[in-house]
Order: sequence, then C-alpha cells, then structure tokens
Amino acid sequence: MTHPPADPGQQVFQQHRRLLFSVAYRLLGTAADAEDTVQDAWIKWSAADRSQVADPKAYLTRIVSNLALERLRSTRHKRETYVGPWLPEPILTATGPTTDTTDVAETVTETESVSMAMLVVLETLSPLERAVFVLKEVFDFSHAEIAEAVERSEPAVRQAAHRAREHVRARRPRFTAGQAHRREATERFLAAATGGDINTLMELLSPDVTLWTDGGGKVRQALRPVVGAQTVASWFAAIGTVPYQGVAPTEMKTELAEINGGPGLLFTAPDRVIATVTFDFGADGRITAIHNVANPDKLQAVTTGATHDIGRP
Repeated sequence: MTHPPADPGQQVFQQHRRLLFSVAYRLLGTAADAEDTVQDAWIKWSAADRSQVADPKAYLTRIVSNLALERLRSTRHKRETYVGPWLPEPILTATGPTTDTTDVAETVTETESVSMAMLVVLETLSPLERAVFVLKEVFDFSHAEIAEAVERSEPAVRQAAHRAREHVRARRPRFTAGQAHRREATERFLAAATGGDINTLMELLSPDVTLWTDGGGKVRQALRPVVGAQTVASWFAAIGTVPYQGVAPTEMKTELAEINGGPGLLFTAPDRVIATVTFDFGADGRITAIHNVANPDKLQAVTTGATHDIGRP
C-alpha cells in the first residue's frame, strides 16, 4: 500500500509550530488564544503562494505576530473590565536540565520571559512594545527582522524596543534566585501551608509580599491584592483546615508542578483542577509575589496535562 506524499508546507509549518506558539503565548498571555492564533496562521500559510517565500521561519513569525497583535488589541477592553486582577493563563512547562553555562544563561532568559510575574509586566506594555520586546529579548530577532514582522520602520522598532526594555527593567529587577532554591522554597511552602505552619510561611515570605488572586468573577477570590507577610501566611495556613473553592481539605490534592518555567503548586479535586499557585522571588531568596489562578476558564491548558517546551526552538 502506498501512502500519499507528505505536504511539504505542512512539514515546514510543524517544524516551526513550537516557535509560533511560544511567540503567541508571550504576546497574548493565554494558551487558548495562542493556540487559536497558531491555527489561524496555519490557514494563512496554507493559502499563501509558498514559492515566493524565501525564509519560512521569518514569514510564519510575521503572520503569527500580526495575528497576535490584532487579537491583543481586540481583547484589551475585556481585560480592563475584568472582575478582579487579570492574570495570565498558566501552562505546564518542561525546561529540562541545563549544564553548559551559556545554556543556563539563555534558559533563565526564556523561563523568566514566560513566568507569571513577567507576563504581568508585559501586560502593561502597548501591543507593539510587547511584540518588539518578545521578539528581540527572548527570541533574539534583529531590529530589521522585527520591523518586517510587525510591519513598522526599523527606527520605530528601535524606539519601541528601547521604551519596552526600560519599562520592563523598572518593574522587573533581574532575576536572581536559582531553580534549585526556588524548588526547595516551594516544597517548604507546600509543607508549611498544608501543615498550618505559619512560622515557616512567615520565614519564606518577604515582609511586603503581595498575593494576586484571579477568580474572574467565576469563583470567590480576593478582588484586590492581599499585601503583607502576616495576612498572606494566615491565608495559606488555613488551606489544610477549611474548604477551598467548595472542596474539603480531605478531598483536595496539592502537588508540585512546573508551571510557567518554574516550580509551582497545582490544587486538584477528584474531578477538576481547582487552582494554580506560582511564586516570584526577590534578591534575598524570599517570596515577593504569589499569583493564584482559580478562574476555571483559565485552567483548561493545565487540565489537559500537556506540557510546553518554552525554550528557544
């Protein structure tokens, strides 16, 4: 039995699919929108005259960047009228071990760029600045390549890159805590929270730690940030003693998972994922911010169990 020859266009698209999702997710902050954008890019790619395409990677990146920018502009109003804090949609990730020092430096950049804390900062950029920042700082595209991708002049892209870099730098100090420290602190946090050990929680938390909770009006969550080690520690110390999202402590399972490039916590009931919790660490190794996503609409990507390799393809 003979099989029909594989479509070369489909092979090329699949070769770059991980890059396209990685770009779209960092631009949009939701896995569902990123997947839809990649699918739309496939439709455009299928209809294109590919004989005229000299550089498929650049061409596909341009398609997905423009589609993501369009979607980002159209969803901004929804995010501005969102009930409570708007947080990105968490994804399960697999960064894998790194040994070479160059690889380690690159992996930190890539994992940091997909962290909840960074995605929250990227939300404060204009759509163009966000696209330029992601393509330049994460994927190392040249200004000329980005100008073509976002259909702007190269000087305009350089200006946007500078503004975005300064904006991010002011709001996001250079990441310092290593993966091993973060994992150990997350494990200690989990043990302390489930054991009601408020003293250990206080040790792990920065005095001015901020807890952001996203229920989207679908489940009961704090509508404003919860600030201060004592308040945040008390909130988590109660996990093992009171129902959470209507699930009794005996029915709830809490486990470590790699979420958005770093160690996080996955809260599950027998029939569903209840929430994810991720942490941001300061220079002293203590937790400075906690992002808690409980909106069921934003837990679809985690619920599937699919992991995303978010390193540079």
